[in-house]
Amino acid sequence: MTTAKKAENSILTAWRARLWEPFCEAIARYRLIEAGDRVAVCISGGKDSMLLAKMMQMYRQRADIPFDLHFIVMDPGYNTVNRKKIEENAALLEIPVNIFESDIFQIANATEKSPCYLCARMRRGHLYAYAQQLGCNKIALGHHFSDVIETTLMGWFYGSQVQAMLPKLRATNFTGMQLIRPLYCVHEEDIIAWCRDNGLEFIQCACRFTENREVYGDGSSNSKRQEIKELLKRLRAENPGVEQSVFESIHRVNTDTVPLYKACGKAYPIADRKNN
Repeated sequence: MTTAKKAENSILTAWRARLWEPFCEAIARYRLIEAGDRVAVCISGGKDSMLLAKMMQMYRQRADIPFDLHFIVMDPGYNTVNRKKIEENAALLEIPVNIFESDIFQIANATEKSPCYLCARMRRGHLYAYAQQLGCNKIALGHHFSDVIETTLMGWFYGSQVQAMLPKLRATNFTGMQLIRPLYCVHEEDIIAWCRDNGLEFIQCACRFTENREVYGDGSSNSKRQEIKELLKRLRAENPGVEQSVFESIHRVNTDTVPLYKACGKAYPIADRKNN
């Protein structure tokens, strides 16, 4: 059995309940894929995007509706080792990738103020533009359940706002384009365990701030996100369901109990909304 077939088989058997079922649940619950869609699956070369690509490939083979996939890799300035690793892993998992290049690392690394934020924003724009050139109407990113929880808590503790990561949203600068997150219900710890179970190693972010991190680590760094990871780890020791509670809370916002709500960049008193 090839590595690709072994990986597919494990997703449908040993890891079905923890990977395949929550993946399919997210697609159905949030209506992420519709008939006639042309989806660009964006691959960074990390564990999340590579698993996403494999499961999207598998889903297309099994779906009742017709849709097309393009697997795209943007090289933002990877070193030779990381570029080769991405190509080798794509071949190993039998994912036909289309690679295009940009100079994002060079630009982002030249600034000391929020380089990761700048890099992420620039990546998103390049991916939208390239996907649009391919005739796609959606891009799929590898953000997972753990990203959703961490982002929500970062907004609470450091951003002074209740703001979640959406499973689907419309692009503001690219007409007709949408972003979808099919791994929305998949836990990061299960992705890491699946990689280990299949003997797979993927690259990390690969920029000058993170490229020396261990392959199977949790992305440890002196960042606010890492602080949230550590906090959640401590909370899980006392309450194993704490992350699920946070996840459910963003689906059950009770506006009767908050004084203000925000829409389209403006804050409004709840009383005003109720009177309208």
